[in-house]
Amino acid sequence: MNETTLPATQAGPTARPGMFLQVVIATLLGLALGVFAPGLAAQTRWASDLFLHLIVMAVGPLLFCIVVTGIVGAGSLRTVGRLGAKALLYFEAMTTLVLLVAVGIAMLLQPGRGIVFTPTADDTRVISSYAHNAHVMHEGGVTEFLLGLIPHTPADAFAQGNVLQILFFAILFGCCLSQIGEAGTPIVRLIDALSALFSRMMRFIIALAPLGVFGAMATTTARYGLGAIGHLAAFVVLYFVVITLFVIGGLGLCLRLSGVSPIRFFRFFRTEFAITFATTASDAVLPSIMAKLEQLGVDRQVVGLVVPAGYSFNLDALSIYLGLAVIFLAQATGTVLSAWQIMIMLATALVTSKGAHGVPGIAIVVLAATLSAIPSIPVASLVMLLAVDWFVGIARAVGNLAGNCVAPVVIGAWEGKLDRKRAAEILGQA
Repeated sequence: MNETTLPATQAGPTARPGMFLQVVIATLLGLALGVFAPGLAAQTRWASDLFLHLIVMAVGPLLFCIVVTGIVGAGSLRTVGRLGAKALLYFEAMTTLVLLVAVGIAMLLQPGRGIVFTPTADDTRVISSYAHNAHVMHEGGVTEFLLGLIPHTPADAFAQGNVLQILFFAILFGCCLSQIGEAGTPIVRLIDALSALFSRMMRFIIALAPLGVFGAMATTTARYGLGAIGHLAAFVVLYFVVITLFVIGGLGLCLRLSGVSPIRFFRFFRTEFAITFATTASDAVLPSIMAKLEQLGVDRQVVGLVVPAGYSFNLDALSIYLGLAVIFLAQATGTVLSAWQIMIMLATALVTSKGAHGVPGIAIVVLAATLSAIPSIPVASLVMLLAVDWFVGIARAVGNLAGNCVAPVVIGAWEGKLDRKRAAEILGQA
């Protein structure tokens, strides 16, 4: 992003105090409509679909421009490589740690105890599509994952909105552009101009966030109802509690070690959390959190590389979900897992969750892929969690977003590219 882009983005709707209030009001109205007029609420799905489609349309090109300009601005590919290595090390360490903690909590509290679940033929049929996708994911292994990083064509990556493929192409493009010297100057100027253009476009799109939130809350409430959690309430509540502890304790500690106030930091991103909470998707706020992180004093290059990569590799809340869910399903189906089976499950979960962001029903698909490593747990038992996946998806999306807001701060502090004085100044005004 060039110097004219950042102020424009920061001045956008997510920077306005009124946006948070608008999102809260839209959420309450959507809930009310879903409860008292479910028939009418079911017809408002178009509002959330429209908002998310607009986001997908613009976020790919903007992401490409941000990453390319970040690499070109670094001046040294060695710097980019070092930054990427540190980011991946942090991502893997964090996701592994939270996965182990989640398994430990589930084994200690036993949320699935007392549930007697026997899969029926209907359950098997409902979950079959997820199981098929999981089989493909698991069967491909590391080779399929690596090949999946490379788009068939650049246009294909943008058309599908595949963040991981766009990131790969942008890194390759930026590295090559930084090596051709003066010959690439016109291209750099063009990308700077496009970055400003798409940042302005995102300002208009984000202004529609309350409409998208209203549609999402109305339709989901109409479909599931307020009492849909049923006998799975214990699992859902446990997951929300663990995510809360992770955000306050784990991520809060990371922020304090980086010299940033956790309370003020999360308050600064309250609008983005509200949007993600309502829509259960963090794609809509990707450009906004990147702009705000730069505003806080995190180096532009760090933000441009760490945040997009984190959307695919730093899925902390998904790792917590996998750890809790596998043990929960084992307890609900009366399956006794050995220490070796648990280790295999953990290793499988760490692989299958990578690059999985943004795929519809991805949590169930990844969970099915993880269960394929432990055949003793009936895959059809996933139907229980499928029934409450939207509720669980709220905490999952917010937890993943929190992790990806904190990661650039940690990497920036590690690299010496965090302006702590500016961060304290900005957060003091939030």
